[in-house]
Amino acid sequence: MRLRLGDIVGSLGGELHGDPGLAVQGLAPLESAGPSELSFLSNPRYQQQLAASRAGCVIVGASMRDAALARGAAIVADDPYLYFARVTQLWKSRLAPPAGPAVHPSAVVDPQAQVDPTARIGPLCVIERGARIGAGTVLKSLVSVGEDCVVGARCILHPGVVIGADGFGFAPRGGEWEKIEQLGAVRIGDDVEIGANTCIDRGALADTVIEDGVKLDNLIQVGHNVRIGRHTAIAGCAGIAGSATIGAHCTIGGSAGILGHLTIADHVHISSFSLVTRSIRKPGHYTGVFPIDENAAWEKNAASLKQLAALRDRVRTLEKKS
Repeated sequence: MRLRLGDIVGSLGGELHGDPGLAVQGLAPLESAGPSELSFLSNPRYQQQLAASRAGCVIVGASMRDAALARGAAIVADDPYLYFARVTQLWKSRLAPPAGPAVHPSAVVDPQAQVDPTARIGPLCVIERGARIGAGTVLKSLVSVGEDCVVGARCILHPGVVIGADGFGFAPRGGEWEKIEQLGAVRIGDDVEIGANTCIDRGALADTVIEDGVKLDNLIQVGHNVRIGRHTAIAGCAGIAGSATIGAHCTIGGSAGILGHLTIADHVHISSFSLVTRSIRKPGHYTGVFPIDENAAWEKNAASLKQLAALRDRVRTLEKKS
């Protein structure tokens, strides 16, 4: 496929410096792009790569205009990364294959489920009784949407997503476990994207809620009765225990864990591999990772940490004596 620079700027805006008739045949990183490919620079730290790049055209911000023009054609945009994202969307839309059936023949859709005519249901999907799928939503292969769960409009559910499996609820009984039936459902808003093999459990009584614009990566576990606020993004392998509430516009790093029944405020950013053990009421960036080190040094530091409480008490005693 080929796209002329003039067509790209005509569709997306931006300030073109170069031949509008120049056709690009692909999108590529700065370091590997060739003369027939389009790339971008969003971080000034990589300006050295810009100078050495062989890309036919580079998307840059205004501060990088002169450096980009010194090497060739450029599209100047207010936000180069966002502009590049929109170029990828434009590119994919031109590559889209002819539409197949709205519901793949191998999918199983209960007669009491509601699927909008504009939704697309992929191979081997299962949509159970009372579930609802909104307009323009796409379910890739092997997606399961449980009873009475709701998926809003323009959502994308990648292969293997499970919506509405039972939450992990059991009552102890004489050394055994008695199942607590999970009577709630899952409600997913509009413009939500959920990565492959992510699981969102149904609520025990009230529903688990994923608000508009949330983006979930692969292999995330969302426990029962969790609520995730609008436009929050969560990276792969994160685990969120039951009844936790995460605010709007948060980011949760990969493999982070959030304990149950905690509340996370809006605009909170959790670093990868952090374990959240208390509610966070104030916006900001939080980290709870013990730094990696050589094992012998790590063991010494870990042993020292165990003695901090005793050391604190000794310091307090000495302070009182002084």
